[in-house]
Amino acid sequence: MSPEPAAPSRPVPWRTIWAAIGSVVATLAAITVVQAVSRILIWILIAGFFAIVLSPPVDWLEHRARMRRSLATILVFLFGLSLVGGLMYAFITPIVDQSQEFADNFPRYVEEAKAGEGPLGGLVQRFDLDRRIEERRDDFEKALNDLGRNSLDIVRGVGNAVAATLTILVLTILMLLSGPRMLRTGLGALSPPNAERVRHVAADCAKAVTGYVAGNLLISVIAGVASFIFFLVADVPFRTVLALWVAFADLIPLVGATLGAIPAVIVAFLNSTALGIATVVFFVVYQQFENHVLQVTIMSKTVDLNPLVVLVAVLIGVELTGILGALLAIPVAGVIQVLGRDIYDERRGRLKDEPTVGSEQVPVSELAASGEPPDASVPEPATDPAPLAAEPAAVGAGESTTGESSTTDATTTEVRQ
Repeated sequence: MSPEPAAPSRPVPWRTIWAAIGSVVATLAAITVVQAVSRILIWILIAGFFAIVLSPPVDWLEHRARMRRSLATILVFLFGLSLVGGLMYAFITPIVDQSQEFADNFPRYVEEAKAGEGPLGGLVQRFDLDRRIEERRDDFEKALNDLGRNSLDIVRGVGNAVAATLTILVLTILMLLSGPRMLRTGLGALSPPNAERVRHVAADCAKAVTGYVAGNLLISVIAGVASFIFFLVADVPFRTVLALWVAFADLIPLVGATLGAIPAVIVAFLNSTALGIATVVFFVVYQQFENHVLQVTIMSKTVDLNPLVVLVAVLIGVELTGILGALLAIPVAGVIQVLGRDIYDERRGRLKDEPTVGSEQVPVSELAASGEPPDASVPEPATDPAPLAAEPAAVGAGESTTGESSTTDATTTEVRQ
């Protein structure tokens, strides 16, 4: 018996070929455009983050204080800028004063260091720093000359930072002003069930972001206050600046407290060895308290993320945008978690595409095609007894009991079918 000849292959339509080529070209073009405007996309992401964080006070002023949204936005921005300006003033002013004092007393510090006196004298003699500095004098002069030649690049970088900051501020203001209207317009294009679902998911995402920011700010304030109290009791120099630095660095997840402790430990050791050891012990104890008490108590009520997810999110954020990425990594991970949970809940609560029968969950279509009876463990659906009780009017009174039983059985069979 000769094998049947293979069916001739059909050529691929030109429409399919051009559609595949167009999809590849469109994908490459989209990737190129995203790479070209990646900096602007990052600005938009940062502005959206700030808009979500500032939206609750703006909404409160709009609805509770009966203000216009534009006026509420301006007041919130002025308050935020005043707060940031006050923190910068409190942080920079002591640095300027202490730097001026250090510059005025620098010749005396150098003489004391050479003589082995003062806080730096022991270190200079122990590590022979004066000889090492003298040997590296040419390298220091070259570094200063290179710094002068690279001043144009420094000015350009500062200008780009200022432009980026102003752009993010403007984008944030525009998002706060037109955000609710854009959200209503977008939801209006959806069906009522989908619109309600998107509204709930957006509210959960905003709650995760604002909750994380509020919790992180609270933990940073606690870190700064605790550090300032310790510096005050232990008489650590530059206590105000160091406490503000600890509070600011503590905003960075995972490693913030350690970064904040490094300058304080260095200053403490320059003052005395005992004070340096006490500062190290304080920060080690506080780090444990923050990780096991504050983080669990505060963050569990806002963003409940696995520590591994937090670490991976922070590493990705640092790789993308540096310190700013580390600050935004956990809120973005919280939003992704909310979206994933909504998709999982929606899939779990969705009705089956096709009803099934029995413990084996056999689809109804397969059961009907095979003609097999349903599983015995599944109860038969209840039938209405009214049709069973009805008798045809033509049945005579002289019919036998056997005939009535046969008629009833036939009627029951028809109803079940």
